[in-house]
Amino acid sequence: MKTTSIGESRHHRLREAYRRELGSLGLFIEGSLCKVRRPGRKPPAWQLTFKQAGKTRTVYVPAELVPEVQLWAKEFKRLKRLIRKVTTQNLAVIRRHTAVRRAESRARPLSAKRSGGTCASSPATASRS
Repeated sequence: MKTTSIGESRHHRLREAYRRELGSLGLFIEGSLCKVRRPGRKPPAWQLTFKQAGKTRTVYVPAELVPEVQLWAKEFKRLKRLIRKVTTQNLAVIRRHTAVRRAESRARPLSAKRSGGTCASSPATASRS
């Protein structure tokens, strides 16, 4: 069985793996690349749609740049997916920390929790004899 240090868990290891993967990201751009049919024209136009200050913005993308912009948009989606994965692991680390602390407090021996001694020496049983 593989042992890990006290603070190290599978969540820490996964988070570090995702963080390393973030370093391998290339150029990216936020938004969706959409094909638009123009009336009276045969070839479609391409637009990049994104949000800026709460408003939807659209930018024309020249046909020569479409393959490159598609790669950028794909990298952005990968970035978002990795951010969600890292967030999930960070939340798991927080939850695990709380659960471990609760388990440690429950695992303490009962004699350490009580400071008054045993029931036989209590004043109520001594007065009955």
